[in-house]
Amino acid sequence: MNTALWIAAIVLAAVFLFAGLAKLGQSRDKLVASGMGWAQDADPTGIRLLGLLELLGAIGLVVPAWTKIRPDLVPWAATGLALTMVGAIIVHLRRKEAPMIVINLVLLAALVFVAWGRFGAHAF
Repeated sequence: MNTALWIAAIVLAAVFLFAGLAKLGQSRDKLVASGMGWAQDADPTGIRLLGLLELLGAIGLVVPAWTKIRPDLVPWAATGLALTMVGAIIVHLRRKEAPMIVINLVLLAALVFVAWGRFGAHAF
């Protein structure tokens, strides 16, 4: 189970690292053109803040456990990103973007798995 939790955390960290860097490094127009239609309705500062939160969450999923410095932060990072996915699902529901909701649900399930495992019997 520990291996599955590590794999899930690493894959999730990679997803959120790239998503966060994209939101931090690209203009709103580029994000919209790349398929993130929601960005058209969002404030550029809000997009950057979301990117920063995703980047910090990605770091929090792996680095504390890897360095053995505050590994108890891993499930909290997973929980924070799970709440971000709940917000994303709400946004995509309002915009009637069903394919994006499916992606958010898959990410949410994986994040809940990591949080459950690291808060529970497989905590560090």
